[in-house]
Amino acid sequence: MQEQRGQVYPWQQQVWENLTSRFPKIGHGLLFYGKKGCGKEAFAQQFLAWVLCLNRHEKNEPCGTCGSCLWLKADTHPNYVYISTDEDNKKQNAKIKIEKVRDLQPFVQQTVDGWRVIVIEPAEALNIASSNALLKTLEEPGERTILILLADHYLKLPATIRSRLQHFALDRIEQNQTTQFLFEHLAEEFHSQIPLLLNLSNQMPLFALELAEKDWVSKRSLFIQDWQKLVTQKNMPIAISSKWNKELSFSDFTQMFEYLLADLICVKLDQQVKNIDIDFNVLAEQYSLEALFAIYSELQQAKKLIQQNVQGNLVVDQLCIKLMNI
Repeated sequence: MQEQRGQVYPWQQQVWENLTSRFPKIGHGLLFYGKKGCGKEAFAQQFLAWVLCLNRHEKNEPCGTCGSCLWLKADTHPNYVYISTDEDNKKQNAKIKIEKVRDLQPFVQQTVDGWRVIVIEPAEALNIASSNALLKTLEEPGERTILILLADHYLKLPATIRSRLQHFALDRIEQNQTTQFLFEHLAEEFHSQIPLLLNLSNQMPLFALELAEKDWVSKRSLFIQDWQKLVTQKNMPIAISSKWNKELSFSDFTQMFEYLLADLICVKLDQQVKNIDIDFNVLAEQYSLEALFAIYSELQQAKKLIQQNVQGNLVVDQLCIKLMNI
């Protein structure tokens, strides 16, 4: 989050005014939560900059020019600590180590001028040991210290941590706010795709913007055609696999495939699909629910193998063979 630019989006304005008008009587433990793409990281960055700013009351926003704001921009602020998973640990379920949380104790106990801010992201990555270590800091935070935890959902945190934090939801977005934001920030050629992008992004505008830039969104129909060939003709899995290994990176391919597979399962369960522009009926006739769940399970296992440096093209080869449903 240290590279994240601070910003308060229109749907967060009420929470911003609530926090800044009550400051400093807001408690020392804050939880900002919301689905991916709601802008919680930018909001947290703006709020911590405001708390640390020496001229914050002039316009109710960080001035950007005082010593504190300049320190923050240079990522050298002595009163700010950012805790996350290790940079070199890219695993899906990487945890925040207990040592990082223990190291907070000297920081919160030292006497300094001004406020101190600690940001922990993603808070879901706290394991039992690091959560227990954090409790001590939450119970004895020291003067003028604010702890900010960021999470996709507050229920993913241990109850002992949740009960010591004030909760602020940042993904409560009116549909007209979302649509207007995308009309303003997307090129006109994407305007017709806004309902689809919102479906794929769980109605989160920043995630929708991110998806609009993904190659795979425009290639879904082509992949569905190849998938239909695989399961109806039962041949050429390696040729099709080779084609898609060239078309998309492994991460983009798996992201696309997971969306399509989830929708295919929804069709079998008679539920609404996210890819509203694609007809899944031909594929739905070819697979049982059990077969689809088996494919999903295999894909999750394959993603773990990628983290162990197994080549992505081999994983896609195996998947295409599996999709023939022999």
